[in-house]
Amino acid sequence: MSKIKIHHAAEVMVITVDNPPINAGSTEVRQGLLDAIHLLESNIDLKAAVIIGSGNTFIAGSDIKEFSQPLADPHLPLVIEAIENCSKPVVCALHGAALGGGFELALGCDARIALEGTILGLPEVTLGIIPGAGGTQRLPRLVGVEKSIELICSGSRIKADVALELGIVSEVVKTELLTHAITLARSMIGVKNRIRDRSTPAVLAEMVAAASKKALKAGKNRPQVQRAIEMICNSLKLPIDEALAIEREVFQGLRTSVEAKALRHQFFSERKLFKALGFNDAKPQTLNQIAVIGAGTMGSGIAMACLNAGYAVILLDQNEVALANGVKRVEQFYESRLHGGKMHQETVLELLGRFLHSSNWNAIASADLVIEAVFEDIAVKHQVFKEIDDHAKEDALLASNTSYLDIDAIAAASKNPSRVFGLHFFSPAQVMKLIEVVRCKATSSIAMATGFSFAKRLGKMPIISANSFGFIGNRIYAAYRRQCEYMLEEGAYPEQIDKALEDYGFAMGPFAVADLSGLDIAWGMRKSQAATRNPEHRYVSIPDALCLANRLGRKTGAGYYLYAEGAKEKSTDPIVHEMIDAASKAKGLQRRTVTPEEIVKRVLLTMINEVAHLLSENVAREASDCDIALVNGYGFPRWQGGPTFIASEMGQALLDQGLRELAILSGPGFVLANTDVLFKNSRD
Repeated sequence: MSKIKIHHAAEVMVITVDNPPINAGSTEVRQGLLDAIHLLESNIDLKAAVIIGSGNTFIAGSDIKEFSQPLADPHLPLVIEAIENCSKPVVCALHGAALGGGFELALGCDARIALEGTILGLPEVTLGIIPGAGGTQRLPRLVGVEKSIELICSGSRIKADVALELGIVSEVVKTELLTHAITLARSMIGVKNRIRDRSTPAVLAEMVAAASKKALKAGKNRPQVQRAIEMICNSLKLPIDEALAIEREVFQGLRTSVEAKALRHQFFSERKLFKALGFNDAKPQTLNQIAVIGAGTMGSGIAMACLNAGYAVILLDQNEVALANGVKRVEQFYESRLHGGKMHQETVLELLGRFLHSSNWNAIASADLVIEAVFEDIAVKHQVFKEIDDHAKEDALLASNTSYLDIDAIAAASKNPSRVFGLHFFSPAQVMKLIEVVRCKATSSIAMATGFSFAKRLGKMPIISANSFGFIGNRIYAAYRRQCEYMLEEGAYPEQIDKALEDYGFAMGPFAVADLSGLDIAWGMRKSQAATRNPEHRYVSIPDALCLANRLGRKTGAGYYLYAEGAKEKSTDPIVHEMIDAASKAKGLQRRTVTPEEIVKRVLLTMINEVAHLLSENVAREASDCDIALVNGYGFPRWQGGPTFIASEMGQALLDQGLRELAILSGPGFVLANTDVLFKNSRD
């Protein structure tokens, strides 16, 4: 079936891209466009053309599945070349989204007109590549080098009104896009207006350097950002055909890189996340008002996340001081957004108009969803759920924000456990993308479907988890941190481990994270598990020793690192080295050099092993869900793909060999997982 539809409006050919759902620029679309342009050129009765998309969008990007294979002819640059070489003007009519190759196609046309609200952008860097069909050459000729670096290197998207201000589109209309586009095309009959014929506006070298420095910092200095800057700057010094040829060569080289493959893995994993969820077609309940119990840092953060999503919110805390602090935290957050120019005053006033707070349990009577975010103590949570049962309406859904506690045990305190599920937010809740939606044994499909729908509206990445200690993210992180503690005993120091992992791409190393969050949190958990811990299993006492010395992290000025008063950066502390050396000696361990390569390898293998356990125990639904969790909640570098991507690149034989070696290094208590679950799909 043809992906391109053609009809005539007197002298104007209307070329419609019809490749639902997003009109992706596939091989069939490119061939259809090329054929249409050749037909336009050869038909003496046709004087101009309009390219438009069917349905709700123009072309929202290329077919990314094609990027993993040799690209079939015709390539997009050939289509754009045909448009530019055509003697007749071609107008692009944009609506919905014109992204990636869709935007580059538009830049190859003689004029662009957009429907109000259209989104435009070149997001290729987020997939490990650069625009490969002239984006780095034509955009600078319209908006200049400095602005092109900003837009291309961030992969950001702009709305039609901004595109109009920048001169990318010539007109923005509210209705009747096609009619206006045909009128524009008729007005251009006999006129070509190729961007390639323009010169890139001159710019001061220091302005280019400043824009490049900013883009590289924001883009983590990744190769595609570096190369994008080089290509954009070529527009100032090279003939366009030479610059286009170099751009295409760089694009092809990056497209086949492991990093681009890893980023595509993340892209498809996240897209799959929002597809069939196995809720037996349960329809989510409608939520209008959300009650949040507990006005601490997490509770106020959850309240803000809900307010940002358009919900009415009630923040409840029986401690008047805690409530006042929580309300102040919310108000100050929006004040900072206002003063920073990120929100308008009208928006802030409307948003705070939906925000209520109370210390009276009766205030939650009208809430559709009640989220408890109180102290991590099972007795405290049981008491809270008893109050919720007494005061919430019967059809309200109830969620716990617990990180580690048995959520089935929490649900058991409710009169109706079928309406209870977990919503594990990550701090700061108004910022972090990850949220775990946890199914209890008695949770209804409607409750789960509602929880997932709610998380989507918050703009989160919702990972479905069964009830298990630490759920998905914290369980993998606990195994990872434990492995790092083993390496402390064996010969590494905190700063060496942190540096190796940060150099690999982690946002922060595990010991810097521990100091930031507070060592006493994990200490309390370890103490609660002490009675059930197998004494034969390997246990590292170094974190306990730090806590006993009141080295609880940043809040006490010392943890794994030292934090001098007023100092912005942490510093290593010889006392910590002495404590670690003493712990190794007490166990009779001969300290040795642990290389950065060994540190990274052991951490990755540990994560992969834990993912395999989670899949075998049916805690996680999909292996790729674990990759999404680590990237969006734990600072795992997106461009490395995640543990399951790394496992697939290694292959099962090499992975199993590495895990057997890891088990020997880790000692008693380390349980080898069955990696068959990671490679099941590749064999099916």
